[in-house]
Amino acid sequence: MQSLFDQFNSLTILIIGDVMIDTYIWGNVDRISPEAPVPIVSITKKESRLGGAANVALNVQALGATPLICSVIGDDLEGIEFQKLLADQNLSEEGILRIQDRPTTVKTRVIGHHQQMVRIDAETDKSISPKETSLVFEKIKHLIENKTIDAIIFEDYDKGLITQELIQRTVELATQKEIITVVDPKKRNFLHYKNVTLFKPNLKELREGLKIDIDPKLSHELEHAVDVLQKQLNAQMVMVTLSELGVYISSNEGKKIMPAHIRDIADVSGAGDTVVATATLCLAASLDAFKTVAIANLAGGLVCEHVGVVPIEKDQLLAESEKLF
Repeated sequence: MQSLFDQFNSLTILIIGDVMIDTYIWGNVDRISPEAPVPIVSITKKESRLGGAANVALNVQALGATPLICSVIGDDLEGIEFQKLLADQNLSEEGILRIQDRPTTVKTRVIGHHQQMVRIDAETDKSISPKETSLVFEKIKHLIENKTIDAIIFEDYDKGLITQELIQRTVELATQKEIITVVDPKKRNFLHYKNVTLFKPNLKELREGLKIDIDPKLSHELEHAVDVLQKQLNAQMVMVTLSELGVYISSNEGKKIMPAHIRDIADVSGAGDTVVATATLCLAASLDAFKTVAIANLAGGLVCEHVGVVPIEKDQLLAESEKLF
């Protein structure tokens, strides 16, 4: 296990996806507003963190590898703040494209007495234009041709960065260069990710993407749905996360449900980001499909023990993985 985790340190991962700022406002609530029947929150603390595809980058970085993010942000104050957050985490911004008249995605959570009271989203989900798609692809191509990229992650939040054309052109280039491609999908582009290495939906995304109902406790229903999906996409591997039921994997090594590890769940936020980052690094280090899924499943469970979106702790994952194998 130690040699596998040491290998992570030499890997460079390109993450293509929708980035955002997660802002948290904490405060106390002592009274109701005289203007409307809503609580007044007196702010005690405010914090902004990297979110969306940038959180996947933080997980890749926490595991020792080098992440490169390719995304778009707005030409606004929030875009400047996002670039500062990248710099604070020693993350490169060479794959970031600033676009005029497009807002940087910001999700603001107001928390009073340890309870989320409201979430305010400032964003657009409009697809970027064909011209902007070409500009993003040129950044991707430049990074692939000038760096040693070991794997590419598509981290799709349906906010408009990832278009069918961008997927097609990037996967074609990755295939030519023999680079692993891993997808964390959403609804809009679900069936556009053809010829990828690993496709990782959760159960809700699988149901919505194929427009069929699936009972995960009936293994034949799950197996049939994944078989249909794998044929449509020509994906080498499909990994479906099933929350407390674990993970289902279908690859040329076989098919299997791996049960979840019993954990004290505090917060599931960001667990999917951790799973996809861990799985990608394991595959890029040439680990087999079943061990890859087992370690990624373990990593997802570990981050659920923490409140809020936090990256995985490498030493903790290594210690737990050594118990497993």
